[in-house]
Amino acid sequence: MIGKRLIGLTAIFLLFISAIMPTVATAKAERGIMDESIYDLLVDRFNNGERTNDIDVDTYTGNAFHGGDFLGIQGRLQHIIDMGFTMISLGSVFKTETYDGSSVLSYTELEPHFGTDEELNALVKEIHEKKMKVIADFPLGKVSADHEWTKGQTYKFTHSADGTVDWDPTDTNMQDALIQAAVDFFTAYNLDGLRLTKLEGFDDAFLNEMIDAIHNAKDGAYVLTNEESGASFDLKPGDATIQSLRQSFVRFDPDSSPMDIFKENEQSGLLQFDDLTGPRFTYDMVEARMFPPTRWKVAATTLFTLPGVPLMTYGTEIAVNGKEAPESHPLFNFKTDMEFKDLIGNLNLLRNESETLRTGDFEMLHNEDGFLIYTRTSEDETWVIAVNNTSKTSDFAIPAEKIGENKKLRGLLDGDLIRESDDGLFRVVLDREIAEVYIADDDKGFNTPYLIASILVYVIFLGFLFLVIKKGRDRRRTENEI
Repeated sequence: MIGKRLIGLTAIFLLFISAIMPTVATAKAERGIMDESIYDLLVDRFNNGERTNDIDVDTYTGNAFHGGDFLGIQGRLQHIIDMGFTMISLGSVFKTETYDGSSVLSYTELEPHFGTDEELNALVKEIHEKKMKVIADFPLGKVSADHEWTKGQTYKFTHSADGTVDWDPTDTNMQDALIQAAVDFFTAYNLDGLRLTKLEGFDDAFLNEMIDAIHNAKDGAYVLTNEESGASFDLKPGDATIQSLRQSFVRFDPDSSPMDIFKENEQSGLLQFDDLTGPRFTYDMVEARMFPPTRWKVAATTLFTLPGVPLMTYGTEIAVNGKEAPESHPLFNFKTDMEFKDLIGNLNLLRNESETLRTGDFEMLHNEDGFLIYTRTSEDETWVIAVNNTSKTSDFAIPAEKIGENKKLRGLLDGDLIRESDDGLFRVVLDREIAEVYIADDDKGFNTPYLIASILVYVIFLGFLFLVIKKGRDRRRTENEI
């Protein structure tokens, strides 16, 4: 039984590689920020791997700790790897009053519920061994009123109405301490970057000084934020981008004109449908009385093929719902059906293997009421992404000059194949609520890599049959001798 399963998986792998190999450029060994795709999680809500740190854990109370920890993440790394993400965002891991790490008590101690220094180091080490990167949050404000820095008169701060504390952004001692604390934390655990959060009150000059200090601490370090900012972050979100995506994919037959933002501006920031501080995109879908799995399958195609760096919040692969925390932060249920997970993995695989899909030129060819056709191009490749987010079959004719001479469009998600017609057009026809990613191949007849892969499959299959037949003969011979 295991042998048959291995043969099947081998065949699928070889055929899939052969489909991509003729045209897709291999990912660079040294990647930059635009080559990443980010899986954003909360340690407490991902996976419980160690019961001894479950102090007052209560999975039935939304605001209580639910037991997730570093060992839990380490035990489920393969889940993230299967989806093709290149970077994991852990959120805040400092000692905290709250499960989501938002009320930080220290910039030097880890949250005991999450694990020990050794366990975080082990997690980071294994993430690096798996050729992924890892970042964590560093909150600049809204820390706990019992934060260790509030003791004594060393640093200036003010109390907020919500019971948290904000550091005085004009206090030079405070500024120096924050920069040093961030660099020390970042280097102590060999992280690949930090996400600076709770930026309110801090001007761009200070933020740029902090960003430079982190960059200087390690070659290739990333500094991100989850807020709009004028500072020189490597990655930051844009509210207009998020809203254009949400409006255009929350339902079928939408007004998708906001997607024109991608043709009007060169997008190089975070690409996301939601984050862990607000309502899940699935919540909007449910409110609109839509079917989330179908909605997400269409939306995800754009997430991994539009310009920018895709960020996906944990649980999206199982369509986690919720308007606000803690409802939007459930403990991940790994027993839930994960049909959507395979699509994420396939899309990320294409993006990871193609520099053009990550950083190539973008052109919107068609955008009308949810039916989108756009290209990602470079000197090496041409991709056509077709998204029919409508309630009917839709079609669009692409002029041959947009594709190239002697080309065919080969769909890599559903296997669609489009050849140039006699009138010099490539006619894309898609059923309702379907998306396809096409690669422009040379239309030369035989596909040599595909032929080689097919031969290998047959050789492996014949070898397997030979072993089965031989084993059957040996068994019958033994039975006859008895």
